[in-house]
Amino acid sequence: MNIKRIPVGMYAANCYILIDDERKEACIIDPGGDAELLIKEINNSGIEVKFILLTHGHMDHTAAVEEIKQKYDLPVYISNKDRELMGKEPGLFGQMWKITKDDKTINDGEILKVGNLEIRCIETGGHTPGGMCFLVNDVMFTGDTLFQASIGRTDFPGGDFDQLINNIKTKLMILPDNIVILPGHGSESNIKFERENNPFL
Repeated sequence: MNIKRIPVGMYAANCYILIDDERKEACIIDPGGDAELLIKEINNSGIEVKFILLTHGHMDHTAAVEEIKQKYDLPVYISNKDRELMGKEPGLFGQMWKITKDDKTINDGEILKVGNLEIRCIETGGHTPGGMCFLVNDVMFTGDTLFQASIGRTDFPGGDFDQLINNIKTKLMILPDNIVILPGHGSESNIKFERENNPFL
């Protein structure tokens, strides 16, 4: 497994390319801007991207979806709760891409595969109604649910502080200490550090 982190867009959102080295297959998580940069990175990596995976629907995590989707003819995976809000909150949720039959909505507990890697979807609404985290081996992509020593904002439309805290405590903090956290913004962390140091928990 190989993971490339590329900060993109005006808010430096972390876009990740998750790669199965054995089969050279990949998915791109939260392409939030700078589509040309991402396309260059994909082309230079010698990989086949299979789909776009979104932790949530805010514009700083989705701005390059349409261009990447069209360039490589990719399906997009997102929770239905957030897909329904896209385009309805200008300046916050991203604009909806052109939906195709291959696009899919994802649910809590669902398992996706890229190459030989299994991606477990964990619904952690609170930052947005349908926010998702993705667990792959000992790495978890947390989007704007959980950051190093912080959590996602809940004062935007669709946010719910109590729901977010409950989801983090009951779904994420029960995971092993060594799980690496790759958030939507900022530096990586791990479950042990957050359990012991995150002031919101």
